Amino acid sequence: MASKTPEDEHPSVTLFRQYLRIRTVQPEPDYGAAVAFLEERACQLGLGCQKVEVAPGRVVTVLTWPGTNPKLSSLLLNSHTDVVPVFKEHWSHDPFEAFKDAEGLANPTSAFTVFYSERSPWWVRVTSTGKPGHGSRFIEDTAAEKLHKVVSSILAFREKERQRLQTNPHLKLGAVTSVNLTKLEGGVAYNVVPATMSASFDFRVAPDVDLKAFEEQLQSWCQAAGEGVTFEFAQKWTKPRITRTDNSDPWWAAFSGVCKDMNLTLEPEIFPAATDSRYIRAVGVPALGFSPMNHTPVLLHDHDERLHEAVFLRGIDIYTRLLSALASVPALPSDS
Repeated sequence: MASKTPEDEHPSVTLFRQYLRIRTVQPEPDYGAAVAFLEERACQLGLGCQKVEVAPGRVVTVLTWPGTNPKLSSLLLNSHTDVVPVFKEHWSHDPFEAFKDAEGLANPTSAFTVFYSERSPWWVRVTSTGKPGHGSRFIEDTAAEKLHKVVSSILAFREKERQRLQTNPHLKLGAVTSVNLTKLEGGVAYNVVPATMSASFDFRVAPDVDLKAFEEQLQSWCQAAGEGVTFEFAQKWTKPRITRTDNSDPWWAAFSGVCKDMNLTLEPEIFPAATDSRYIRAVGVPALGFSPMNHTPVLLHDHDERLHEAVFLRGIDIYTRLLSALASVPALPSDS
């Protein structure tokens, strides 16, 4: 593929590579260039384009393609334009070069994953207070001792969930609750025992978990560690929803019907992280997370993240069929 001239390249691939070269990398993404790119596409296709600034410098771009029957429900294709920070030194090529070579596929699986729900992100900061003093003494009831107890309890829970995932071949990552210790804070000097220390955790809570009971579990771990141990939420999602994946649901029937006609194997899963779909589901709108990329290594936010050209073009064909079918779902009672 590297030997192809620009004239030989599929126009969809050329367009995609142009988009990839826009540096929308955090913490200072070039949102303006991404919006301009989308505006130009809308103009070329004769689509309506609306820009909504939801926060200073944060613009949601909405392209509208009216259907032939405005009485039917609308379809929303939702995506984000920013990307996580990259470490250029670990990439084989500049991540924003949109480099293309002729290497083959790394993953033999032919199935396509579709996400019908996702885990709830809970970002928890545990703060422990205790007796301070000089580092040369055996001080009782220190912040570090009590924080250690909480950390141990949470990591023991983590190991239990990890073992549950590993020992049950029917479970995928999204079906269990994961947690990682992501931040430790405290101390002012090597020879001073601090009065306060904290640990921050990234919980991803499975959608079938009783959230009230889980919060009570967090409280009990803190109480068991001793007095002066509390926790607070930096983020707490409490509205997990599941989109139906049975053929009695007209949207799923249309979606899965196209995949069946195209001989695509679907693997419905719970998304292990978090996307904007959770906000859509929370207001009662069914949402499916679907990127038609099989035969592709899972390199989410990893170095050398890549996609084979044939898989990309096949994905366009799949979405073309899906949109036609979903846009033709008859009016539902809820539409009135």
